[in-house]
Amino acid sequence: MFTQQLLDYFYNPRNAGELPSPAITTEATNPACGDILQLSVLVKDGMIEAVRFKAQGCVASVACGSILTEIAKGKTLAEAAQIKAEDLSNSLGGLPQHSRHAALLAIDALQTVIKSAQKTPRETP
Repeated sequence: MFTQQLLDYFYNPRNAGELPSPAITTEATNPACGDILQLSVLVKDGMIEAVRFKAQGCVASVACGSILTEIAKGKTLAEAAQIKAEDLSNSLGGLPQHSRHAALLAIDALQTVIKSAQKTPRETP
């Protein structure tokens, strides 16, 4: 059973869409279930200035992508790297065990985009 918070983030996703260049965009896939999460992050002065997501998958994947954007925005890359799957789950009022993969998918996308940002900074002028 999904919580009201999780359903709200599914039915009313925050920060859905894409960001144009110089944003860094990555895509994470869960091969077991087929869920896909695309994450775009705009970094300015080492801080996540904007973040957007697109998800193709289950209710929990959309909700986790959505809550991730709210949690990550305004954080430094180092702070964002500390966000864990449990943080997403807790912020959504909990995830059923069979939906935990959704939080892991979102964190995988975040970690990939952070690594990319640290390697080749593409900050706005």
